[in-house]
This record gives sequence, C-alpha cells and structure tokens, in this order.
Amino acid sequence: MNRVLSIALVSASVIAAGPALAHHPMGGVTPATFGDGLLSGLGHPIIGLDHFAAVVAVGCLAAAHRAATGLVLGFVLAMMAGVALHLYGPPVPGAEIVVALSVLGLGVLVLMRRAMTAAAALIVFAAAGLLHGYVLGEAIYGAEATPLAAYLLGLAVVQGAIALGAMQLARLVTLRGSDRVALRLAGAGIAGIGFVLVVQQIGGA
Repeated sequence: MNRVLSIALVSASVIAAGPALAHHPMGGVTPATFGDGLLSGLGHPIIGLDHFAAVVAVGCLAAAHRAATGLVLGFVLAMMAGVALHLYGPPVPGAEIVVALSVLGLGVLVLMRRAMTAAAALIVFAAAGLLHGYVLGEAIYGAEATPLAAYLLGLAVVQGAIALGAMQLARLVTLRGSDRVALRLAGAGIAGIGFVLVVQQIGGA
C-alpha cells in the first residue's frame, strides 16, 4: 500500500513537471459571474503548474508538523491576502520570477528534508502564499465583487484540497523508511519545475 502511495506522490510531481500552461481557465477573459469566478479559481492552481507544484510542496513540508493543517490554512490565507494585494496594493515588479524562485526553493526544502520549526514553516508558507496569490490576482483584476468572491472561494478550496492531500500522502509514505525516497523524488521534481521556470523567466526578460 505504501508503495502505491509513493508512486502516486511521485506521479503528481511528474505531472507538474510538464510544460507550463497559461494561467487562464476562462481563456483570459475576466470572470463576470459567480460561476465564472468559481471555475477560474478552481482551475488556476491546476493548470498553472508553478502554483500546483508549490502547493504540493507546502503539503509535503507541512506533513512533518503536528500543526500541519494549521500551516496549510496559513498558506491559503496568505494566498488570499496576496490576491488582495494585487487588486488594491502597489505593483510588485518581477513577481513572476520571484514565484519561480519560490517553487525552486520549496522543492529544495522537500528534497533536503531539513527540519524546520512550525514557526519557520509558517513564515515560509506565508511568503510563498503572498507571492503566488499576487500573481493569481491578475486573472480577477477588474472583476465585480460577486465573481471576485467566487474566485477566492475556488482558490481556497482547490489549494487547500491539494495541499492537504499531499500532506496525507507524505505522512503515509514516511511510515516506512524505504518509502521516504518518494518525498525526495517529489522534491527533486518540484525543484526541477522551479529551475525551468526561472530559466524561462530570465530568457523572456
């Protein structure tokens, strides 16, 4: 059973390592209804593979802590604050490349399996959440209150589900020492995604 779970966890990272896709479930059109906003929020962290990889990493890292669920919640809340920052705050130059660097950094943390205190993990997750939320806010910029609320709901639900799912898988595969290699492979895959994204951002600059 643990072997199957290991394969599932690694497969999630391999899927995330595919070519980057546009972050626009609605075809780049600003959501105008509750349904559009919800679908856009649910879709962004899945087709935006940089965001998907980061959320998987958060779940894997949170799994090492008793307060794992609270840490995941902290990431989700910070992500929503990042969306608000994009909508109502000053522009943040170079946000895309910083997001790419955050994916690389999170992947390295999973790969190295370095112990962090819960407080340190919360700081890392909050910073990553703010960055990713800021970039995700672009898709809802200019929308009315109803689709905006739906978008935030969709983002919170799907990112929470992905992170908690990754957390549970990470905990299950570490029940046997021989299966811990799956987490290192997942970390390597996530770090690889981050590296490719950084190169893409530098090349496109």
